[in-house]
Amino acid sequence: MPTEATPAAQEDAARASSLVGPFKGYHNETYVLRLPGGKSGQGKPWCWKFKEPRDSILWFDRRCFDSEEQLLEALAGRVTWIPEVKKEDGFRLQRFVEGRTLGASVPRGSALPEALIDQIITLFREMARIAPRMLTVKRRCAEQCRAPEGDTNQFLEVLIRFTERDVYMANRPRFGGLFAELGIGQESFEALRARMSRMVSRPFCLLHGDLHRENFIVDPQGQLWTIDWELAMFGDPLYDLATHLHLMGYAPEQANEVTRRWSLAVEEVLPGSSVGYKEDLDSLLDYKRAQSVFTDVIRTAQMLDTATDQEGKSLGRAVGKVHGVLAAAVDALGLGAPPSHERVEAALERWLQRQGRAPRS
Repeated sequence: MPTEATPAAQEDAARASSLVGPFKGYHNETYVLRLPGGKSGQGKPWCWKFKEPRDSILWFDRRCFDSEEQLLEALAGRVTWIPEVKKEDGFRLQRFVEGRTLGASVPRGSALPEALIDQIITLFREMARIAPRMLTVKRRCAEQCRAPEGDTNQFLEVLIRFTERDVYMANRPRFGGLFAELGIGQESFEALRARMSRMVSRPFCLLHGDLHRENFIVDPQGQLWTIDWELAMFGDPLYDLATHLHLMGYAPEQANEVTRRWSLAVEEVLPGSSVGYKEDLDSLLDYKRAQSVFTDVIRTAQMLDTATDQEGKSLGRAVGKVHGVLAAAVDALGLGAPPSHERVEAALERWLQRQGRAPRS
């Protein structure tokens, strides 16, 4: 993720009269600049940012909207505390939000203060009000590839199909051998589909698609801003909750409280949007656990391939990461049991050898 909220970066950007960056994220490089117009709470000129896609980067999630900036423009006045968009010399720039990421303010595993939970629930409520027909923003996903309104089962199938075709199969030439050694193959998707229960219908609404601690910024006044809307889409509102719970790392008690409050908030503004959530949430969480296997195995292998110390700490961290996501997805992917740490380590070492990297001695 871009280090957009680090204090040093903010100070540099505030002082600069020219471009600052790039701040490297997984998908983009972000540049920050100061332009006239608009003042922060401290009287400083606002900073603005724009993103440049990084070359040869894999996308592990479907992208729905053609432009994040166009979506943010359409959401102005509908969703509060999102970056403003400014047009400058034919470009759309996002306001650079000053503050710290929620992950830096409240690390994973720590309970969120009630005031921040309130703001997250408000965000869900505001998105639930936005039906597909209400936005005319250009979409990149073809209409025939979208699930019909309210068809939550087809919505989930579209997600599974994307992971199967555009993540697993598209990357099988390079990573297929590694997946096979970890016990993952085409049959894993058959097991995943078999495990998916028949879900009840729920009306579709706007989803952020990536609500985790690094996509929330806490500003100096304690207000929570939501950034990085690149994975936004229309679909089953319960999917956004499942993604949020999967990524946030709440303690069980707080996760249960967020789920309860989510159900009340979305039902209030979009009747039927929480129907069956107690039964269907597990299926969507299973999909997220399965998706994480493909995402994290590929990213971890790529990291090892470019690391300078894969002989030591990097390999140890990689083994722990891959073993953890496989253990979490045992039931979802029909693995029976996760591979041992030793098996994961051997598989990663052999994959490195195939890439021309020296194995451990």
